[in-house]
Amino acid sequence: MTSTAATAMQKADLDAIPPDVHGLISKQTAELDGVDVTRVRFDVGARWSNDLKDYAGTESCELPHVALVLSGRLHVVMSDGSEEEFGRNEVMLLPPGHDAWTVGDEPCVFVEFSRGNDLYS
Repeated sequence: MTSTAATAMQKADLDAIPPDVHGLISKQTAELDGVDVTRVRFDVGARWSNDLKDYAGTESCELPHVALVLSGRLHVVMSDGSEEEFGRNEVMLLPPGHDAWTVGDEPCVFVEFSRGNDLYS
């Protein structure tokens, strides 16, 4: 089956997007047709429950995440008590209901792909 609809190439520069900052967590989101691409930075000492919980208004992060970690380490604990740590070049899929924080003395930076369901934008 051949599609007749033309899809235009798209480009965005995350460095040109002003960061949305909440405590020690910042993000820069490029909105493309059908997908948002967000660079998220958890500075040393950042923790979702300390930096974004009040803003989100929920006990845990209720957004799903699909992301590639570029640097640093992120520890994630799900509401059911399961835990995992993610580092450079690892891909993470996090369902809703989690807390996360930076591990060690290096900020954790990851790039997330979503379909516009980011409630913090």
